Amino acid sequence: MPVSGGAARPLFSDAAVLEHDETRKDLPCTVNSTKPSLGFDLKYHSGYEVTVPLKELAGGLNQLTMVFRVVPAARPQAPVYFSQHVPVPEIDGDAKGDANLRGAFDVGEGKYHVSWLMRDRARRVCSSNWDVEAILPPRDRQMPLNIAAGAVLAADTEPFREEPPVQRRERDPALSVKAIVNFAPQDESSAALQPSDTSALVAILRGLARDPRIGKFSVVAFNMQEQRVIYRQEQASGIDFPALGAALKSLNLGTIDLKKLARKHADAEFLSGFLSREIGGNPDQPDAVIIAGPKAAGDESVPPDALKDLGEVKFPVFYMSYNLNPQNNLGRDAIGGAVHALKGAQYTISRPRDMFFSLSEIMGRIVKSKFGRTAGAPSR
Repeated sequence: MPVSGGAARPLFSDAAVLEHDETRKDLPCTVNSTKPSLGFDLKYHSGYEVTVPLKELAGGLNQLTMVFRVVPAARPQAPVYFSQHVPVPEIDGDAKGDANLRGAFDVGEGKYHVSWLMRDRARRVCSSNWDVEAILPPRDRQMPLNIAAGAVLAADTEPFREEPPVQRRERDPALSVKAIVNFAPQDESSAALQPSDTSALVAILRGLARDPRIGKFSVVAFNMQEQRVIYRQEQASGIDFPALGAALKSLNLGTIDLKKLARKHADAEFLSGFLSREIGGNPDQPDAVIIAGPKAAGDESVPPDALKDLGEVKFPVFYMSYNLNPQNNLGRDAIGGAVHALKGAQYTISRPRDMFFSLSEIMGRIVKSKFGRTAGAPSR
């Protein structure tokens, strides 16, 4: 909420309900809290879901306003207030069913108390309160989060926001890394990229962008279904996330190219030619190539001799295979088979910890390949 004089200023009536943790049902509703879950962006995401009978919203010119505060247990003197406004369209008096709404916020490790209310223009109130806790399991303690313990932030709704500058290391020459990303949905039948798919793939790129050992980035975004390169950035000092996000708007996953259907081995032909050009066709050789994308079940494999023109690749190649259901999707896909043929390494990314520890190992292997020694994860 807007800050005035160093503190958020909710309406007096709202503040009174929140301060006393009242439970009211003047406006009938059911609210359920969302347990904090760690995202691929290495932040805990929490929030709520609320259901309101449509008949309670009958009429026109209505609006629902949610106001809530989140109080860190470690800093009870520093509550964070949020507000959310939902315009209500005209609804018939005999309407059946429910309206389902939700809200979200991000937290760091710690315990929090949430006081929540929703009101309509008639000042009817539904209110509730609950406690949540975000905690890393012991085996993940070495994984640094991208949000401080006890912090409360608004949910980040812009996945392609610009990345802040990174202070690069001066001890060694900067590494040059090429990232090749297949921006495609986990579900091959989906006609659009889902937020969870985008979040995982962008998180991999941000993990690279934040590593102080990398000084030059090349990024190639492509889509297997459309068999085309969507975005390209060569030898830059950082990754241009806003430009990447704008380019991805050109994806049109709901259509099928008839020319592709007419070719029996269309996917294998595209992938072998694409990887040959991207890995072996650039005179400015990187120190490593990292390929990322969703695990595609049933993809036709690339014949081993299709990549023979590459010869011996003189830098390591890695494949970060985004696969939310590894138990139901075993074996290599087409990209994994090609990386295996190039004597590269494959990592399965199913959870945030997989992404962090895989990137840590990959960077250590790149440093060893470049300088002949290993290196731990950079401090943040």
